[in-house]
Amino acid sequence: MRHFGHLPPDIHKTLFHQEPVEFSADSPARTLAVALGATLYSPATRPRLAADVVKQAALGVKSMVLCLEDSISDADVEAGEENLVRQLGLLDEAAAAGTDLPLLFVRVRAPGQIPDLVRRMGAAVHRLSGFVLPKFTEERGVPFLEALTAAEADCARRLFAMPVLESPELLHLESRAETLRGIARTVDKFRDRVLALRLGVTDFCSAYGLRRAPDMTAYDVQIVASVIADVVNVLGRADGTGFTVTGPVWEYFRLQERMFKPQLRRSPFLGRAEELRTALIEHDMDGLLREIELDRANGLQGKTCIHPSHVAPVHALSVVSHEEFSDAVDILRPERGDGGVLRSAYTNKMNEVKPHRAWAERTLLRAEAFGVAREGIGFVELLAASLPQS
Repeated sequence: MRHFGHLPPDIHKTLFHQEPVEFSADSPARTLAVALGATLYSPATRPRLAADVVKQAALGVKSMVLCLEDSISDADVEAGEENLVRQLGLLDEAAAAGTDLPLLFVRVRAPGQIPDLVRRMGAAVHRLSGFVLPKFTEERGVPFLEALTAAEADCARRLFAMPVLESPELLHLESRAETLRGIARTVDKFRDRVLALRLGVTDFCSAYGLRRAPDMTAYDVQIVASVIADVVNVLGRADGTGFTVTGPVWEYFRLQERMFKPQLRRSPFLGRAEELRTALIEHDMDGLLREIELDRANGLQGKTCIHPSHVAPVHALSVVSHEEFSDAVDILRPERGDGGVLRSAYTNKMNEVKPHRAWAERTLLRAEAFGVAREGIGFVELLAASLPQS
């Protein structure tokens, strides 16, 4: 699979200076952590779950979480498990027939569910990439990760963990530092199992009876912004000790793809950029777009998504611009090894080799996953090309 792989080859040539690389569920963890992109959540109780997964994969979704936790009621857990096992079997059959699938993860409630589900999935478990672990702390996380390690050995299939950082202990000031230290100890011990860390901002807000409005971002809610900063400070460092931390969920989805279709019918793919820009603002996308940009500025990659309409904007904003790429390549040239300062190729900024090296390395890793836009191609053109045309 590869990002934007659902687009025709001629559109790829129009959009990309460097096209996204192909990856698979067996690619290195460092690649997969960035390639997750917009991770779409779906309740495991959906009767047509397998069909939904196949449909979203065809529209460009590369990672999905099939949820047995907060998205379903307590009374539906048993039925959700049964449906999940059945639907994964259908997905296994579809994949065997040549259908492309995204990276698939299951969000569980308790450690015991992991080995139980792996056993019940049988051979279909090789379509699964791992598990999402809720309300992760050191005390709660160790049993989850031990269960995952044992299940991995039993099924002879690499299984990743994606812990969700959302517990009250992490939010409350008096316990935050020790909770973060405990989480750091735990994920470091199981480093080979941890693909990425996810932020549960909705749970953070609920602890104080808060909810951000559609024109606000998570960073406008100061108590949430402070937690994000501390998580990145401890767990997202670029010195080799850190992990990929993903962006928080965006709760609003008034935007529907059909809202764009009049513009796109009149101007296929790359035309009428100004009309699409106006449509983005008119249909409450401004908050989401600003939050995605702020995610990256604050050290986060990808995003948790609960509606398909969020996926294309996340991916379009994940493409590396031609300017970013030019700066990153220049900074990492072998002859720059001794450091120094140089003027950017776009002659609009200073590139200081040593301080900007980690940024450049991360930028080129994102360029592999999402590609590099041609000069003059921006977010609007990428989004317009990505949306369904029928």
